[in-house]
Order: sequence, then structure tokens, then C-alpha cells
Amino acid sequence: MTQKKLVVLSGAGMSAESGIPTFRASDGLWENHNIEDVASPEGWARNPALVLDFYNKRRQQIRSAEPNEGHRCLASLEDVFSVQIITQNIDDLHERAGSTNVLHLHGEILKVRSTRDEQLIYDWTEDLHGSDRCSLGSALRPHIVWFGEAVPMMELAIRHVITADLLVVVGTSLAVYPAASLLHYAPANIPKYLVDPNLPAVSSVSNLQRIPQTAALGLPQLTATWRKEYT
Repeated sequence: MTQKKLVVLSGAGMSAESGIPTFRASDGLWENHNIEDVASPEGWARNPALVLDFYNKRRQQIRSAEPNEGHRCLASLEDVFSVQIITQNIDDLHERAGSTNVLHLHGEILKVRSTRDEQLIYDWTEDLHGSDRCSLGSALRPHIVWFGEAVPMMELAIRHVITADLLVVVGTSLAVYPAASLLHYAPANIPKYLVDPNLPAVSSVSNLQRIPQTAALGLPQLTATWRKEYT
């Protein structure tokens, strides 16, 4: 029997339970930095050293974090469903939990890319310095989609959502676009689940079940239900 396709859209709340701070748009600060200073092309042009230092600290922080029960539950479902994770998070916690199909909408903290050729991408687990260069001799930058930049994986993400049999949105405020629009591409007739303790307002979405729980609490509940229903 062909497995049903489960598509998961995960946001910052998914990783918050692993100790990774979320971006709080209400005060415009991220780890005490103005967003435009550390997460925009303009900030990079003004002060690349500041940007490199910021992401070096994030990289260290994420390397020391561990996947939580929510991450592990999603990975465990690969024996029940064809699971596709679409994450707004730049960490590798889904992969470390065992998920094998993870699409990063906003880039990956453990990768860097050439400032000359964006197709030159390198795995990078240590600090990135201004003197580091790509194979073409140009500077390297974090492999992150900054505010104001295009989201190159968006079209592929839409194609995954369009073909979903079930959709779960977990740990996201649905306030950051274009990622927030993905929910509206799901087929009208499929089951949809919104898992977040602070349920965002969502309109014009059919078959939506709201679960006011964190990822680490809500996803184990869903996993237990699905194992009874689909196995």
C-alpha cells in the first residue's frame, strides 16, 4: 500500500523547546541585535564582521542544542507516512532527530556560500571568518535567507504542500511571509493540524484541527492517534 504523504511546516517554536531562542518581531530585536543589522543584505554590506560574529554565536548555540520530543516524533513517523518537513528554522535538529526529507526555506546555519556564486555551498560547523574564501577566491557568507532576499526553495515547498495527504503546521506564528502562505496551498479536503500553544488566527482554511500545545507535547499526541488510524 502506498504511504500517505505527510507534510510538516515547522517554525521557531519547534526549536524553542530545544533552547534555541525565537525571533521576537514585537521589539524588532534578535538576541539584542537590530534585525536589519544582522539579517539583511544592507547589514552585511555595512558591517560584515558583526554579521559573522552573530552567526558564529548562533552556530555554536545550535551545535550544543539537542532535538526535542517533537522532532523525534516526526522522524519516527517515516515508517507510517512519506514525511516531508518544510522548516523555517536554520538549525539541523530535524535531521539529527532522524528525519530524512527536510527542506530549509530560510537556509542552514551549518552551511556557508560564496558571495560570488551562490551555487557554491559548503558545509561549515566552525566559526566563519572574513578571511575565509570560496574556491573562486571570494568571501563566504552564511547560507541564510535574509530579510529582503528571495526564498529560492518556496516553489518546491508549494509543490510539496499541493500534493499532501495530511498537513501539520507546528511552532509558527504564521506571520512571516511567504512561508505563512503555504497553509493555503493545501488541498481543501485533506486533514490539517495547527500545533502551537499560542494559536495564530487562521481564516478560510477547511478541515483544520487546532491543538494548543507545544511541539513536544502536541506531536506525541498526534503520533499516537495516527499510529492507531494508519497502521
